[in-house]
Amino acid sequence: MEITKTAIVSMVGRPNVGKSTLTNKLVGRKVAIVSNKPQTTRTRITGLLNKDGCQYVFLDTPGLHKPRSRLGDYMVKVVEDTVSEVDVAALIVEPVANVGAPEEKLIEQIKAANIPAVLVINKIDTVKHEDLLAVIAAYAERHDFAAVVPVSARTGKNLDELLDEFGQFALEGPQLFPEDMVSDQPEKQMAAEVIREKMLLLLDREVPHGVAVGIEQMQRRENGTVALYATIYCEKASHKGIIIGKGGAMLKKIGELARRDLERDWNTKVYLDLWIKVKEDWRNNQYQMRNFGYQDE
Repeated sequence: MEITKTAIVSMVGRPNVGKSTLTNKLVGRKVAIVSNKPQTTRTRITGLLNKDGCQYVFLDTPGLHKPRSRLGDYMVKVVEDTVSEVDVAALIVEPVANVGAPEEKLIEQIKAANIPAVLVINKIDTVKHEDLLAVIAAYAERHDFAAVVPVSARTGKNLDELLDEFGQFALEGPQLFPEDMVSDQPEKQMAAEVIREKMLLLLDREVPHGVAVGIEQMQRRENGTVALYATIYCEKASHKGIIIGKGGAMLKKIGELARRDLERDWNTKVYLDLWIKVKEDWRNNQYQMRNFGYQDE
């Protein structure tokens, strides 16, 4: 396929509106981890799709929230920086007829950057069609959106229409990424994120929000097997015990689920070795954050 134009799209919104699920659905592959917990996405994730001569570059961002740590400050800055360097912004919202503080702030950033924006009303499979009119009216009072597209990231409804709208803002030029690429994430980063996703799935309260994952070593063996040696960092000794679980059961479950996903994604056998260390209050330690990949580009 010859690529003659590109469209760079920022996917922005408050936590848990479905930005990562929508990005994955548009790309056709899982490039961003998902969970029902807020602040799952911590940094910018690039998803790529080549279709009809256009390369779509989706920049999935953390949910805009009020930061309570240096990590939170970093996540907010990622959102702000991403809004200003794209062809079109996709403001993703839930089907609620109220424009909240996060949406107001994002609209102001979009206006300041002077870029077109598409209002994407997600989760339309959870409401009646007539309820969307009030949502559209509420946002129309706040900003002159280039388009409004109600979608369901879960079912895939109206995603072709959404792509068509993004395509209106594509610029002529060569493709930015190789044709067979679906994300710019290194394999080590993807593996670390998959492990963290399983902790978000299996652990409750503040525990999964205080963890980071480092891939200490990654080996590709002659038989094609990938060996991963990973360390889970948590903020408290009490959290370490919760992550390990009784008789090591929780850590084993985390490893099993992560390994299964990595084997499916990489189409090969994966050996996964997990260790746990305590790094107290690492979310407020600039040095530790950089070690875990949370740093300004």
